[in-house]
Amino acid sequence: MWTIYLKEMLELVRDRKTLIFTILIPILALPLIFGSFAYLSATIFKNAQRVELKYAVFGTQHSPALAQRFAQSKGFSEVPLESIEAIKNAIDDDRIKFALIIPAGFDSNLAQGRQATVDLHYNSAVAVDTIEKRVRGIINTHNTELRQVALSSLNLSKDQLAFALNPIKLDERSTAGKREQMGALIGGILPYILLSVCLMAAMYPAIDLGAGEKERGTLESLLLAPVPRSAIVFAKFGVLFTVGLTSALLMVLSIGALLFLFGHSISINVTQDLTQILRSIGPLDLAMLGLMLVPTSAIFASLLLSLSIYAHSFKEAQGMIQPLILLVLLPIILALLPGIELNSFWAMVPLTNVSLAMKELIKGTMDYRMFLAILLSTSVIAGGLLSWCQWWFNREDVLFRH
Repeated sequence: MWTIYLKEMLELVRDRKTLIFTILIPILALPLIFGSFAYLSATIFKNAQRVELKYAVFGTQHSPALAQRFAQSKGFSEVPLESIEAIKNAIDDDRIKFALIIPAGFDSNLAQGRQATVDLHYNSAVAVDTIEKRVRGIINTHNTELRQVALSSLNLSKDQLAFALNPIKLDERSTAGKREQMGALIGGILPYILLSVCLMAAMYPAIDLGAGEKERGTLESLLLAPVPRSAIVFAKFGVLFTVGLTSALLMVLSIGALLFLFGHSISINVTQDLTQILRSIGPLDLAMLGLMLVPTSAIFASLLLSLSIYAHSFKEAQGMIQPLILLVLLPIILALLPGIELNSFWAMVPLTNVSLAMKELIKGTMDYRMFLAILLSTSVIAGGLLSWCQWWFNREDVLFRH
């Protein structure tokens, strides 16, 4: 078995593609890509909140105060339009971002204590809507001022005025620490990255070890060797397990190095809270992350090898493994949904349990009993899949299907 294992590993090491996918990408490319994406996303969102919004307003005479508030607000620039009918074309042509229509009797309704309405026209077909949020912020500020003016005539005290404006004040006091809050965000993305790396790194070698050997005609020679078929399966499984686990662990080490740099380098401009959060993620947390990847890598190796053995050609193996990637991503994404939390039930669900556990580790709220349950259940599943892979490999109709 070890002879076959070393032979397969030697062939993979000599392959540049394997070195790129198992070492270069996990250590350098992916951390750089995701780090750049995070920085770019934060910059884009910040710019979206500050970018100047061109707008048109109709019915200024019906509420000069409201129109003046928009004109004086930072980040808003009024553009004259010829008519209300031109609003849609102006928005479509990107001459304006939104338009306000203040109807007749707007101020008179307010003066008589009746609610008034202003129409907002804008294109809401965007993934993240910042226009409506910014406009609503101006309207809310104007509403607050109008309420204060209306209530000031009643000669109310400061406390009475506060009661009239907001009878019940919600004072939020989160029980979650800063690490827990930040970990909920980072921990949701991390499993997707690590498990995807673990799967993708073993995918190309898996195709080559099964379907590739069939195409080259070397599988028959290997089966004629004086070794049990189970030894051949374990050797090929060991290669895929090694490649997948190595890639994922290199990714963990790379993330650990980034955390160290963010936590200790004064050249990187991060807030004090973020620095403390990153420093609190210690070697033990990273070690537990790596430990959970061991049975997970075994699951991926068994599935990939089974499909590759069944495939008749390299191309067919690629086509069969592509749906597997989508199928694997579903339980990982499931861990991101609201209400899905680590408990005795989800600790038994493959991949979802690992994703939830990784999130809890980053948050610093890991229940170590759940951690042991996840390791046990994942290891049992990995062992079952490996046994099934061995049985699958012993079938002649699988090895020599046409």
